[in-house]
Amino acid sequence: MDGDGGGAGIGARVLRKEDARHLAGRGQFTADLRFPGMQDVAFLRSPVAHARVGARRASGDVLFLDDLTGVADIVTRSSIPGYKLAPWPVMARDRVRYVGEIVAMAVAANRAAAEDLAEQAEVEFEPLPPVASCDAGRAEGAALLHPEWGDNLFLHSRFDSGIEAVAASAPVKVELDITCARQVMHPMEGKGVVAYWDHRAGMLVVHTSTQVPHLIRSGLAEVLGIPQAQVRVAAPDVGGGFGYKCLLQPEEILVSWLALTRKAAFRWIEDRREHLVAGANARQHHYTLTAYANEQGRLLGLDAQIEVDTGAYSVWPFTAVLEAAQAGGNLPGPYDFRAYRAEVFSVATNKPPFAPYRGVARPGVCFAIELTIDAIAKAVGREACDVRAENLVPGSAMPYVNVTNKHYDSGDYPASLATVREQIGLDAFRAGPARDEKGRYLGIGFATYTEQSAHNTKVFAAWGLPLVPGYDQAHVKLTPDGALEIRAGIHTIGQGLETTLAQIGHSMTGVPFENIRVTLGDTATTPYSTGAYASRGIVMSGGAVSRAGEVLAGRIKAIAAHLLQTEPDAIEFREGRIHAGNASLDYADVGRAWYLRPEQLPEQVNTAGLEVTEGYKPATDNGVFSYASHAAKIAVDPETGIVEILDYVIAEDCGRMVNPMIVEGQTYGGAAQGVGTALFEESPYDDQGQPLASTLIDYILPGPTEIPAFRISHTETLSPHTAHGIKGVGEGGAIAPPAVIVNAINDALATLGARITQIPATPERILAAIAEAQA
Repeated sequence: MDGDGGGAGIGARVLRKEDARHLAGRGQFTADLRFPGMQDVAFLRSPVAHARVGARRASGDVLFLDDLTGVADIVTRSSIPGYKLAPWPVMARDRVRYVGEIVAMAVAANRAAAEDLAEQAEVEFEPLPPVASCDAGRAEGAALLHPEWGDNLFLHSRFDSGIEAVAASAPVKVELDITCARQVMHPMEGKGVVAYWDHRAGMLVVHTSTQVPHLIRSGLAEVLGIPQAQVRVAAPDVGGGFGYKCLLQPEEILVSWLALTRKAAFRWIEDRREHLVAGANARQHHYTLTAYANEQGRLLGLDAQIEVDTGAYSVWPFTAVLEAAQAGGNLPGPYDFRAYRAEVFSVATNKPPFAPYRGVARPGVCFAIELTIDAIAKAVGREACDVRAENLVPGSAMPYVNVTNKHYDSGDYPASLATVREQIGLDAFRAGPARDEKGRYLGIGFATYTEQSAHNTKVFAAWGLPLVPGYDQAHVKLTPDGALEIRAGIHTIGQGLETTLAQIGHSMTGVPFENIRVTLGDTATTPYSTGAYASRGIVMSGGAVSRAGEVLAGRIKAIAAHLLQTEPDAIEFREGRIHAGNASLDYADVGRAWYLRPEQLPEQVNTAGLEVTEGYKPATDNGVFSYASHAAKIAVDPETGIVEILDYVIAEDCGRMVNPMIVEGQTYGGAAQGVGTALFEESPYDDQGQPLASTLIDYILPGPTEIPAFRISHTETLSPHTAHGIKGVGEGGAIAPPAVIVNAINDALATLGARITQIPATPERILAAIAEAQA
């Protein structure tokens, strides 16, 4: 049934199963859970970025670290040479290292009472010099976050394929200094955890808003010092994650410790101020680039220094250095060149720990390399789109291994660029006016990117992670009444896996889509998965469902053939029934024979039955690569610095689309976040390490009036390495918009001689660039 584009199988635009409950307000999120006697938790958080913690006093049910028994620090190890450990106490021990770090935990009958108790606690802080930036952290004589290190570097790494010869001979040299702001992730639902002790099972039960239930189980058992068999993690509905919820959080540990030790139910739900202050933890990069090209703009080599402001601690299990490793490894992007040198610094600062955010470093590297391509085009006096096309890896070169050993499995990058060039109307635009009737300057920008998905054992092991994904498993079962149950350890966080996994199950077994139930993300009832991150879900768990469905289909055919007095090869699944010539059965007939009327079964029936658990691993551990080109037409008001996006087009290729509607939804959502990254979102800090955006008055998110009507076109280049040729698509939409929009702004401002190299490109920065150019 592979590739059943009709009906509800692979390729069909079926409505999401999840929406039936969510649109009716019947979803069940962490904050909706209630248990008898449940108490609420609130935290006292550090008001200073760096200090020694002295005397602590409190009344009521308030706990400090010394009050906890049997709780270890969060220790995130890495096998990368030179990496430094930064044990993270679940509450402050002898010092605090960022504003928002947990100092005390208060417990009360409700959240308001718990907050009152926390605010009444008294803690003495002896200020220490803060490290509020990469420059400050690397300066000679800088204060040290972790004195035992001797510096403020989690890791300093280098990659060099040989650049000196190119640097000495290239006729064109371009230098850029590029900065990306720190951001928060802002899922619709913040973090939250409810934990209680199940007396009947003798088990700690943790309901947490997470992308990685099985990983959280492992982490909780390690830090709490109890067997994993004594922990059940069951994620309810999750209102978005974006990477923020794929980490072991101190709050999860503390609430779980209460449930473990007091044998009762406890809850903590993050508020927006907590998120903005203690969760400002992503995407702060600084690039110093020198690019070398020939007279036509052909990129010959790239020399890069990359700094990532990684915050105070190393997150578990992805470490503090994953972002920098991704930045250095992915900076070459979809471009064909061989001379590359990158020096990468993961700098510890007095800010919240850095976490992977949708796209993991690639919005930053795409911004950097795409601004570089435009700068080269300007230096050689050519159209940037033409120079970009000539530098992209051509389709004829696929499969292609790039300079940093990325294995591009399939696709045609220049074709996607040609598509958006035509759709945005570049040639007609160049023939038209440079300003509109309002006096605004007009510009067009482009960007092309790759999105690595389903990168697996070898890739993650090379990044030194303490937990390395290997394979995903899925369990499928035909029930006595002919329905199909699918269970997988991955979780749905808004990406529609309940629907797409059911579509794959339907394609493999023929069971009607409406008779398929999907259960995800409960460690007690689902097989193991490391979870939903890195655009891996539909490839890995989808592959597992496909394989398990294929095995189950064979067993269904064997029983159906016996009932229909034919051979298994004569059995077909179509139109929701099981056919052999003119005869047919309902799936319930097969289920009833196996479970309820075994005398009807063949003598040599497979006693494994109608339940199958199978694992899946792609044919390569190097991952597969989706890609897209984006283009935008914008208008810049030179008096206010305000940018309006007039048109935005996307040409994407994620291999076989299981559900094109869901692919488009993922692309729309990611691109909307990308607009925020490009123009609005920033978590600035002052030189004392104080966050300057602690409310939504200060932290600006794009709304409906700022998001354009994205136009999307699709190509399906099947991956040779995955089930059905599927590639991931969850992160891609967020990668390109900063580069596209800023390239368009710079195109608009070219006649003024102004250029933006920092995001977000706020009106203040645009006006400053114009003023500098005029001066």
